[in-house]
Amino acid sequence: MFPIIPANSAAAVSGNKQGIFGFGNDGSNTAITNIVSNTGVVADDQAALTGTARHGNAGCEYGEDTGIFGFGGGATYVGMTNLVSNTGVVAIDVAAVGTARSKPGACKFGGDKGIFFGGSNGSAPWMYLSITNLVSNAGVVASDTTGVVGVTAKEQPAGCEYGEDTGIMAFGYVYGVGGSAISNLVSNTGVMQTDTAAVVGATARYGMAGCSYGGDKGIIGYGKNGGITDVTNLISNLGVVVSDTTGVGTARTSIAATQYGGNKGIFGYGNVEGATGNVSMTNKVSSAGVVADDTTGVGTARSEFGACSFN
Repeated sequence: MFPIIPANSAAAVSGNKQGIFGFGNDGSNTAITNIVSNTGVVADDQAALTGTARHGNAGCEYGEDTGIFGFGGGATYVGMTNLVSNTGVVAIDVAAVGTARSKPGACKFGGDKGIFFGGSNGSAPWMYLSITNLVSNAGVVASDTTGVVGVTAKEQPAGCEYGEDTGIMAFGYVYGVGGSAISNLVSNTGVMQTDTAAVVGATARYGMAGCSYGGDKGIIGYGKNGGITDVTNLISNLGVVVSDTTGVGTARTSIAATQYGGNKGIFGYGNVEGATGNVSMTNKVSSAGVVADDTTGVGTARSEFGACSFN
């Protein structure tokens, strides 16, 4: 007789085992990476990639065990992407398909595909975007999809997965407004849903990061709006953003986050502003969504970069 499997038990450990932080600003544009083990240990810097050094990029998973970094800025905005293999090797640049831009959000959807959303392009006053670019389960980036009416254009939103095949883009910087706390669900076919009003008790901000945890939930944390913060917001398995959870760890902005260990997450690096600037500390997220205190950093302190999981 077959054993009875409790609901959601398969999803609880269904994610990728390892993560990777890539690119960023350490005072100049970088192309370094740091791999996160299946126990949340961050490795030292990898040698410079053959990919273009830049900051303001984003990352997400595609396929079942691979990832992708895309977009960002160097001397100019770029639309290129770099695939991440299931062993954490970052490939050379793939020529741009979508609009060159910096600081989009990204997340997985549909179980094996990805999406980039928003960002900014141009010089002051910056052009804030609501366009999306879908990533196939083979890592092929599609051309721009025009922003859906009712989706606010912004840069620096945080994206993560929730449920089993859906995603969310939340918070971010809106031109002329500043930090926001609106969110947009991403369907299992990669369609951006119109704005969901900010949840009462959720701090409007930008420069935060998001990742999945617990198999079917997400978390978004840190960022700034006026001042930097360390608060987090859990995302239910229905895509509902929960009000602020009191912060743990050092407040900072322009960070990245990724899943690891199948059902856990990690926030890494960022900028604490002032004289200290960029840092290399990390904060683990348990399978119950609890954020741990700072872990002393490994690798180059930096900010404005992406992360994704693999393997």
